[in-house]
Amino acid sequence: MKKPNILVVMADQLAPHFTGAYGHPLVRTPAMEALAERGVRFDAAYCSSPLCAPSRFSMMSGRLASEISAFDNGAEFSASVPTMAHYLRLCGYRTTLSGKMHFVGPDQLHGFEERLTTDVYPSDFAWTANWGAATERLGKWFNNRESITGAGPVLTNFQIDYDDEVGFAAERRLYDLARPHSDDRPFFLVASFTHPHDPYEARPEWWNLYDPDDIDPPDPIRDGDVDPHTLRIRHGIQADEVGFTETECRNARHGYYAATSYFDSWLGRLVNVLSETGRLFETVVIVISDHGDMLGDRGVFFKMSFFERSTRVPLIMAGPGIPAGTTVANSCSLLDLLPTLLDIASDGSETVVDSPLSGRSLWELASGGADDVDETVGEYMAVMTSHPIFMIRRGRHKYIHCDSDPPLLYDVEADPLERTNLASDPAHAPLAEAFAAETAQRWDSDAVRERVLASQRSRNTIRAAMAANTHGWDYRPERDAATAYVRDHMTYAQIGARSRISAR
Repeated sequence: MKKPNILVVMADQLAPHFTGAYGHPLVRTPAMEALAERGVRFDAAYCSSPLCAPSRFSMMSGRLASEISAFDNGAEFSASVPTMAHYLRLCGYRTTLSGKMHFVGPDQLHGFEERLTTDVYPSDFAWTANWGAATERLGKWFNNRESITGAGPVLTNFQIDYDDEVGFAAERRLYDLARPHSDDRPFFLVASFTHPHDPYEARPEWWNLYDPDDIDPPDPIRDGDVDPHTLRIRHGIQADEVGFTETECRNARHGYYAATSYFDSWLGRLVNVLSETGRLFETVVIVISDHGDMLGDRGVFFKMSFFERSTRVPLIMAGPGIPAGTTVANSCSLLDLLPTLLDIASDGSETVVDSPLSGRSLWELASGGADDVDETVGEYMAVMTSHPIFMIRRGRHKYIHCDSDPPLLYDVEADPLERTNLASDPAHAPLAEAFAAETAQRWDSDAVRERVLASQRSRNTIRAAMAANTHGWDYRPERDAATAYVRDHMTYAQIGARSRISAR
């Protein structure tokens, strides 16, 4: 049987709570909703580390961030770590990346045969954390209140420029893959956008989809809701010293909703190309994000914590073998994407994985089967902390541990806003103690911290020495203009036959 094509469409900082596909009454995401209607929606999917680079490196490798030293946004992704792109190539796939993957280091492909765009963020050690000064801001490289106070409609900005390029390149490559060519391998194409990541800005046609008076405010804050790590994040984004007004907060959410609809429009365009070229029903389409956004909840924006809006992600799949209109309640994470892709890509004969993966395949659940596993774990080892933070989600409970902070335990079914910390509740003492013991068994926090500190020291030394190197390892896409369009070594008939896709 022919292996299906795979299209992964990835957002940046998109919390499922703020999409129509996951029930938000205002945010318009018709393409995500259409995908869910003909496929499966996972309702408890998480990132494994709530920050861009660690989340993406873990997702690509199927391994926890601490296992591959993917500590923060300035951590190198080692070229010796196999990724889903490597494995799918071994399964006979043609692998292509369009857009952001936040690769740090000299390897800017990590198994992709071709990369259609540069990245939107630096590829060097510029964003290395410093736990020696954990409460100090990272200046120009850190999320700040200007993303909130400056929210509004724009004609363009760097993110719109970038995502327009990402979308166009992916759309064009899908057409290229449908043209006559000698490479008959199935394709694995990742189109990775940077919206709705802040700044919370959008073109007028997207901004004007929403009436400012309709924008819902964040949930009210109670004094007991604010844990020490959230207080550190507040300080990091200047929410404690300068703050932001109710109007500024509403504008930021308005911009986020508009940017989410913009991302959704690109998903719709890419799916439409598959439909036009007759490949929709032989392609598995997957929508994900690298993490979420607090959007004012608990008085903070952005990510960097294990609360639901920060760490939950959308996960929707549709395509051959996936029954329409199903939902999955089991907890899972982006760590599970790689083993799931291997199940999709394998005909049962390949055994290409040569190292243990941290996740599990979700294909049984996606294809309508049952799975008793209802748990996932996460790690955070980046800015605004001086010690690793660990998370276990199992069933209805989530446990969060950091050596420098009190433990957090929530019943996310009964308390979806995570307002009541059960860790000190006598009735939940046995559960909290069991989670604490499991955390100590799973992770050696002191050892992880020493590895993080050693990595930060070496990377910051190299960063200081290379400060004058303005380009680092930034990827520069290659394009063969000598064979594009019409050239002297071909005829009109030849270029027409090679490039034409007839309307159906």
